[in-house]
Amino acid sequence: MSRAKVAVLHTRPETVLDDYVRLFELADAAQALAPGKTTILKDNISWHYPFPSSNTTPWQLEGSIRALRHLGFNDLVCVQNQTVVTNAFKGEDENRYVPVFKHYNIPVKYNFREQDMKWVHFEPKAKMLALNHIFDKGIRIPDYFPGKNIVHLPTVKCHIYTTTTGAMKNAFGGLLNTYRHYTHSWIHETLVDLLAVQKEIHPGLFAVMDGTTAGNGPGPRIMIPVVKNVILASADQVAIDAVAAKMMGFDPLTIDYIRIAHEHGLGVGDVKEIEIAGDDVSGENWHFEVGQSLHKFLAWMAWYGPTKFMQKLLFRTFLVNIFNLVSEVEHDVWHWPLKEKHVYLKWRQETAWGQLFDRYCREGHLGA
Repeated sequence: MSRAKVAVLHTRPETVLDDYVRLFELADAAQALAPGKTTILKDNISWHYPFPSSNTTPWQLEGSIRALRHLGFNDLVCVQNQTVVTNAFKGEDENRYVPVFKHYNIPVKYNFREQDMKWVHFEPKAKMLALNHIFDKGIRIPDYFPGKNIVHLPTVKCHIYTTTTGAMKNAFGGLLNTYRHYTHSWIHETLVDLLAVQKEIHPGLFAVMDGTTAGNGPGPRIMIPVVKNVILASADQVAIDAVAAKMMGFDPLTIDYIRIAHEHGLGVGDVKEIEIAGDDVSGENWHFEVGQSLHKFLAWMAWYGPTKFMQKLLFRTFLVNIFNLVSEVEHDVWHWPLKEKHVYLKWRQETAWGQLFDRYCREGHLGA
């Protein structure tokens, strides 16, 4: 297996946009992406509220746009997805993407709007580990994706289903429709399948991960934000997830989606085989833990525990609306106003990155 390369830089608010340009160059983005092709920016909205570490940061989005244009990739478009618990329109507004889109004239498309794209049957050449079993009537993907480059914009954070989440998980919302919750019992195999699909449909594949504030705890929404001042980039989706996992304090090869992808030759998950360009982070160990939460317990019961046999009844019939409502109430009615909003406001007032976010709220963008 060839040696992978991940670029890592320590950054600060005063230099972050320039640091993103340097990061793209260190990670050989120009060689990873196909020239003359439209490039999709796939941001990550794990929660429509602007909870630190949950979502693509506005400086990550703006820095990536500037870096891509610096390298000659001018045909850029953002693609958003909807989930049963997040609102894409609210998310791009609350997280201050809209002013960045307007300033840089970036069109936005939505994979759940038929006027933007249609879901079409796709037959992968690669052998699927889970998707053919889960979607026995056939795999469907947005017809807009094939033939275009894609740049994923995840953040460094934990996840209750997959321990960590990053570049590989970021394909989940774009390539699977609102029935993607069917995959949760086979989530690791699903992420490996999606990476194989991406390698077939995209001429160029790249990921940029923001860890300026990283998420510890039972993510991807309810977390403990920790300022870490780091950004990462790579053409290897497995390698960037492995390096981020190692920095968070996990052994990457004990995380199934990283290990399986590594074993199937879809990328490099062994950090000993990964070249780190930029800053030395070999000694980083943040001692992150997913921890416990009510949501994690209920998820385990539904997807892996003794009630697993009831999945089709509970999640493939109208009864799924009950669970969607419970999740929405838990996050938006309970957690956000009673706790997470106060964590966000404290971060916004007391940290340099929170103050930078405040500047985006006032000015919309940083670039000239």
